[in-house]
Parts: sequence; structure tokens; C-alpha cells
Amino acid sequence: MSEIDVRLVDVVKRFGDSNAVDHITLDVNDGEFFSLLGPSGCGKTTTLRMIGGFEQPTSGLIELQGQDVTWLPSYKRNVNTVFQSYALFPHLTIEENVAFGLRRKGVKDAEVKSRVTDMLRLVELPGFEKRKPNQISGGQAQRVALARALINRPAVLLLDEPLGALDLKLRKQMQVELKRIQREVGITFIYVTHDQEEAMTMSDRIAVMNRGKYEQLGDPESLYERPQTRFVASFLGVSNLLAGTVDGTADGYALIKLADDTRLRVPVALVDGNAQIEVGIRPEKVRMNTPTDAIPAAANQLEGTVTDVAYVGVSTQYIVDSKSGIPMTVYEQNIERTTTGSLYRQGDAVRLSWLPEHTFVVGGAPAATPAG
Repeated sequence: MSEIDVRLVDVVKRFGDSNAVDHITLDVNDGEFFSLLGPSGCGKTTTLRMIGGFEQPTSGLIELQGQDVTWLPSYKRNVNTVFQSYALFPHLTIEENVAFGLRRKGVKDAEVKSRVTDMLRLVELPGFEKRKPNQISGGQAQRVALARALINRPAVLLLDEPLGALDLKLRKQMQVELKRIQREVGITFIYVTHDQEEAMTMSDRIAVMNRGKYEQLGDPESLYERPQTRFVASFLGVSNLLAGTVDGTADGYALIKLADDTRLRVPVALVDGNAQIEVGIRPEKVRMNTPTDAIPAAANQLEGTVTDVAYVGVSTQYIVDSKSGIPMTVYEQNIERTTTGSLYRQGDAVRLSWLPEHTFVVGGAPAATPAG
């Protein structure tokens, strides 16, 4: 088996005058859980459908395990697909639903029974063989659809928002289960979702898509900690972005001047020659301080006033109107919260602080965030 399971080279898909997929090139590694993440209309599902053979590209090359499959029909590709709608056969038992692909291939009954038993054990549904789809829950139906897709041992499994119809608690459970199953079977999964938590929870790597292209590709940690574009910073979690101008260096840091002449420090390697940049900081990396608290000299600081307080369970969310003119979002873990209420209240004067090493930099002028 080749090290690269799926390769796209300069793939374009045009509908009329619009490029749904705009010159995408990427490799998906053997055994990888790879996600295409982005808002509606960004091209992620169209990309998946071209890999599966359900759509033909306008131009470009698609390879599966080193073989050119660009114009090969879906039934001749060694891939299977799991959709959001489970598409189980209502008149067949769970056992026969899972066995359907093997039956079509003419596999002998003894092997069919053995493989169905193994597959239902993998998806933790032993004993469900004789039930019908209307006798199981949505989460169980999704497991059956997964078992049916995996039993044919495809080289690649394509998953198109398969958890979208489930409630939040079940969706979180299935995220863990999907990753477990993928590790056990060792098959390459390519997963499409608009849910950043799903992608972060399960993926080895993520391509964050926007307007027919991916803006950044990497593992979940690097995408979250070091987003390279304003879109990625805003789509993958919450970011505070502060526009500024590079204003020299000091002690290994670049100095960034904000509109109110506040100077922030960022690691000099992040600036990369751009004069106009945006400094980013995640809400959980920011510390709330009273005006009289001692703050390390090297820390970045902003003064402001609390304008909103929201208790959200594990943390309290604060909105702070900073003197730089940018509203700042801060998450403070509730382990630090008093028993009588929030540590800070609306109208309180505060100083925000964070370590320069926790910042990231988005170069250039702010880009417009596309409609979802």
C-alpha cells in the first residue's frame, strides 16, 4: 500500500461561472483521519464527492493509492461513503443491512456471517442482528451505516457530516467512537464537517476550507495555536485580533503599536517582514487583573472595562471594552470563581495580561469574513 492514499493535484470543480473547488492540491496519508472543515458552500462536500466518484472534476488529477481514478466511476473505486442520512434498507434486518455489500459480491454465507459478527462487535452492536432499522436509535443506526461501509474493507472511507442528525450528547459520544473505530481498522478516513469541535476531537490533520480552497492545513494543535489567516483564527475557535504596526524590536520580541499607542510584544519570528499585522490571542490565554495587581514586566497588557459577564459552566466569559478600542473576550476557569458570584462584574475596571509566547500573528490587512 502506498504511503499516500489519496492525492489531489490542481483539482477544479466549476458549476456555471462559479468555482466550487478552486485549484486544490493535497495529499492524504495512509491510515490518517483527515478532515475537511469549513462553512456551508466552501467546497468541502464537493471535494469529498469528487474523491468518491460522485462528481467529476472540471480539471485536475485524483489518485487513489497511486492509481489515476479521475474519470473512474464510483463503483470502480475502492472507497465507501457514510452520509448524514443513514440510508439503511428499512425492510432488511441489521444483519442483512451490514451484509448487503458482501452479498452483492457473492461472498459465501459462512464468511458473511463471520464478518458481520466481527463488524457489529467493532461498532458495539452485538445482539442487534435481527432488529430492523425502525427498532434502533439514531446513534445505533449511524453505527450500522458505518459497519456496512467498513465491511467491504475499502482503502478509504468518506464521511459526509455523518453526525449532523444526532443530538449534542450523542454526537460527542460518537466522536470518540469514530476515532476508536478508525484506529482499530487502520483505514484512511476523510471526514467532512462544519463543526470545529468535531474536527479537533478526531482528526490527525485538518484542511480549513474557505471559498473553494483550503486556507491552512495542519494538525489540530498547530491550527489552533498558530492560525495563519484571519479566517482560520476566527473559524477555529474564538480569537481576539488586534490590528497594529511593527514598531521595532526589543529583547528578542517585535513591538507592535496599536491605535492608542499601546505596545504589545510578540516573538520576532512571527512577524515575517510584514509592517501591518494583527496580533491574536485566544480568550483562555488572557488573565483578568485588577488595576493594582502586580503583572510581570514582559507580559502584554491592556486596560479596559468589563461590559458583559456570562457564566457558561466550566468558565465565565467576560467581554472587556479595551482602551485600544477592541472588545476583548476572556474565558476564566471557574475554579477561580468565588462562591458568591463572578470575580468581576459589569463596569469593573480591569487590566488584561498574557504572555507574548501565547500570541499568534495574522499578516496583512483584515480580510472580510465570508458568509457561512
